[in-house]
Amino acid sequence: MRRGGFSYDVRARCRLDEAVALMADVPRIAAVHPLAVQARELPPPPGALRRTAITSRLALGPLRFHITYQADVLSVTEDEVVTVARQRPATTLRNHTRLREDGDGEVHLHVEITFESPYLLFPYGFRQAQYAHRGLARGIKAVLEGGTGRPA
Repeated sequence: MRRGGFSYDVRARCRLDEAVALMADVPRIAAVHPLAVQARELPPPPGALRRTAITSRLALGPLRFHITYQADVLSVTEDEVVTVARQRPATTLRNHTRLREDGDGEVHLHVEITFESPYLLFPYGFRQAQYAHRGLARGIKAVLEGGTGRPA
């Protein structure tokens, strides 16, 4: 197994509770995810508040394929959201988002991602996670500021 991580920040003009609600709503987040093509609710397992199955379209050279993974919301407070996504074989992405009001109507989201997968899959999966979260950062800001988050 191999593990890596990265973080990013989003600043948006919105209320703190709106930002927390968005980050805890995986189907809404999936709507602005650059790789996601479908999201459907599943019954949450013990220890999770919510579970969503997300299907993403990936490419590896000329090959195009779909993967489906499960994203669980583990905890939500007034200034923090923790989710974990799992996909076979043994791939896990943990998202820990801390939120705070910076004043003047702006909310700061600090997102920390931890990615773990089998050694051979890691380089591809980690690059895809970084790509997806760069797009998510733009989409999250757009949704929170009243846009759709999707390019026109």
